[in-house]
Amino acid sequence: ALAADGTRVDMASSPFPDAAAGRSPTAWQAGVRACLGELAARGSLVAITGVAVDGTSGTVLAIDADGTPLGDALMYNDPCPDRAILDRVAAFAPANSPARGVTSPLARAIHLSRQTGVHAIVHQADWVLRQLGLAAPSSDENNALKTGYDLAAERWPDWIEACGMDVGLLPKVKRAGAPLATVGAAGRALGLPDGCRYHAGTTDGCASFLATGAASVGDGVTALGSTLVVKLASAEPIDAADYGIYSHRILDFWLAGGASNSGGAVIRSLFDDMQVKAMTALLRPDRPTGLAYYPLLRPGERFPVNDPALVPQLEPRPVDDVVFFQAILEGIAGIEASGYARLAALGGPRVRSVRSVGGGAANPAWTRMREAAIGVPFLPSNSAEAAVGTAALVLAGKDRWP
Repeated sequence: ALAADGTRVDMASSPFPDAAAGRSPTAWQAGVRACLGELAARGSLVAITGVAVDGTSGTVLAIDADGTPLGDALMYNDPCPDRAILDRVAAFAPANSPARGVTSPLARAIHLSRQTGVHAIVHQADWVLRQLGLAAPSSDENNALKTGYDLAAERWPDWIEACGMDVGLLPKVKRAGAPLATVGAAGRALGLPDGCRYHAGTTDGCASFLATGAASVGDGVTALGSTLVVKLASAEPIDAADYGIYSHRILDFWLAGGASNSGGAVIRSLFDDMQVKAMTALLRPDRPTGLAYYPLLRPGERFPVNDPALVPQLEPRPVDDVVFFQAILEGIAGIEASGYARLAALGGPRVRSVRSVGGGAANPAWTRMREAAIGVPFLPSNSAEAAVGTAALVLAGKDRWP
């Protein structure tokens, strides 16, 4: 819950007890109800004027005419069970479409649409918003992008019919943050007041970008998790399927990004938490090692270079583990800098500031290495919580669509 000026008023969370719950729409609904109940218990929801939902991009499910899910969802990282559908998507989808690939959300949607009794195919965020009381399935163009939505024409394109998708089963799509309707009976039952509006939401990735406070062209956000992900606000879309790059539209800018196979998973494969903590205190960012590492778990990279045979470079290995650890961090910092340079080379702006999220963001010595590699100011993140970014999107949407 955010105040009108964007400051955080309160937050509630409901973690999934296990992996099975994470893919269960029933568990999603229970979690949302628990969170709203917790917020209402600590303070009335009567002042809430807008609500939106973010969800994992590419998570889809089939529902019947009553909105009841027909089984569990197919998650964002689930491969399509039917190879023939993937082949049709590959044959008819434009070369740069993010709907392509073995984990194609469009392919999963087509597979789910072939069940008996299907009334609609919706994304995770769409379904949750409907449980909050939105009468008809509706989506946002961020979640719909990987399902094949055409951002330029702002409609579902004809080619997805050729792939085998009945467009009539897909939700109507609005721009992220746009108002959809005033609160319904289900929302009022959860404590939302009359006059509160449902707004089109976004993906968790886009929401996380907004949560940091980044909002202007040239602002970059780096996620330092198991993998390294860079995202850059651009005045124009950047689409390069060879590098796994595609662009979301958010308010007045485009959000482009790419994911390297390098990142924290490489560090975890070499050192445990206690070793990392001990060595971090001994890092010397003012004394570069001079070792040109490209840290990878296994051969292959897509961004910022596209080379499926790229070999990990972690040699020569120094005798001193601290020097080895620092060289790995320097290598990942170099990949990060190359990522922003790649986005600029493909038509994006030069990065002018960077905010960081993820576990690696808490390492000040690494931050100094990264600042030196990229050469721009590193700014503090307002929040790393996607929900904060989604609520901020509602506030921005209220200004855009009064």
